[in-house]
Amino acid sequence: MTAAAPADPGDPVGSSDPGDPLGLDVGLLAPGRAGSPAESATGDRAFLQALLDAEAALTRAQASLGLAPAGAAAAVTAAADAARFDVRDLALRARGGGNPVIPLVADLTAAVEAVDTEYAPYVHRGATSQDVMDTAAMLVAARTLDLVLADLARTERALARLAREHRDTVMPGRTLTQHAVPTTFGLKAAGWRSLVLDARDRVQAVRDRLPAQLGGAAGTLAAFTAYGTPDTGALVEAYARELGLATPVLPWHTLRTPVADLAGALAFTAGALGKAATDVLTLARTEIRELSEGTGGGSSAMPHKANPVRSTLVAAAARRAPQLAATLYGSLAAEDERPAGAWHAEWEPLRDLLRLVGGAARDTAELTEGLRVHADAMRAHLDLTHGLIVSERLSAELAPVLGRARAKELLTRAARRATAENRPLVELLTEEPELKDPALKDLDLAALTDPTRYTGSAGALTDRALERS
Repeated sequence: MTAAAPADPGDPVGSSDPGDPLGLDVGLLAPGRAGSPAESATGDRAFLQALLDAEAALTRAQASLGLAPAGAAAAVTAAADAARFDVRDLALRARGGGNPVIPLVADLTAAVEAVDTEYAPYVHRGATSQDVMDTAAMLVAARTLDLVLADLARTERALARLAREHRDTVMPGRTLTQHAVPTTFGLKAAGWRSLVLDARDRVQAVRDRLPAQLGGAAGTLAAFTAYGTPDTGALVEAYARELGLATPVLPWHTLRTPVADLAGALAFTAGALGKAATDVLTLARTEIRELSEGTGGGSSAMPHKANPVRSTLVAAAARRAPQLAATLYGSLAAEDERPAGAWHAEWEPLRDLLRLVGGAARDTAELTEGLRVHADAMRAHLDLTHGLIVSERLSAELAPVLGRARAKELLTRAARRATAENRPLVELLTEEPELKDPALKDLDLAALTDPTRYTGSAGALTDRALERS
């Protein structure tokens, strides 16, 4: 038997449920995640379903080992339907015990008892609240990460296409906000793709290791032994198998590696996507406009604007993610065999981080699939410094002939004149007496000052990056 399927990503659930009479959180202040599959996969009702899936899987695992009647497994699984429970009522009653599992177990037991009183005692048998909460968190994370991975794959494909198409599209390379030397947009897109693949690898590795949680009251599995389990290891394996999660080596009530790994992978992903978004924001400025989003957002006051909204939302996510991850890392210092506060502090920031990254992954996929590259603007901007963008190349070429000091002095002088007189560097260099020496007759100044002919290994680097699958 397998765990119940997650809610349909296209169906608004939980705190985003339009049927919620209180309208607690429909994403009004969170356009980055509003309407995204990740929002649905992390909503209150989706989390409730994960809690119920964890409960049902435990009874099924026990039944598979002959520790519970098959009828009990069927009854608990049938009752474990989030639509049958009042999410808001559970939330309010959770205050009594500090977590929603306690009232949920009571309601699930009552639902099973209404069908067959014989099976009610098998609900939550031997488990503790944290077992169910941690397992549900891993289920929600697994379901959300699958959505994130799908969007990262979309982004990777879009960036690979851009890198190939613009392998030799030359543009200014910028360092410390200023023109440095020429580069290519293909290499820039390949760099973004490399980060996306780094994020994918980290997310996939974490996704594959997400574990079930089963330890009982203090991580000793004692209650399961008391209920007649001869091999608790086999029970944990059966439980994880029912859920499609990894089997933990130990109960991890206060060994929070799975949550910390999630925090790291998600924060890295937000930052990786944020790098591309930040570059687009810079290059989409009105006075630069080397890039633009396929469909920009409007302004409430200025009809002419087409704002880079997708990039803006992704950049916002990249700024928020590290602080959410910091809270999860802070919970590593959890006292005793089960903590007071550290475990509880994880729930909301973990969900927020999953939502944030899920929304950012969706927005980045849309951004890169529709990104417009304005190669003509890139080419025009190469000439903004009158040829000074290739001064590095000229230094390298002239130093062996004139000596390093003389070459530097000549180029410094020419650079000042190019700026002051608004003249091309190549024109000024042809006027330099030192460069009229017959020994320099083979010096092709036009070629040396052509920025499109000084991109180094950009093409080869792009090709190499695209070899990574």
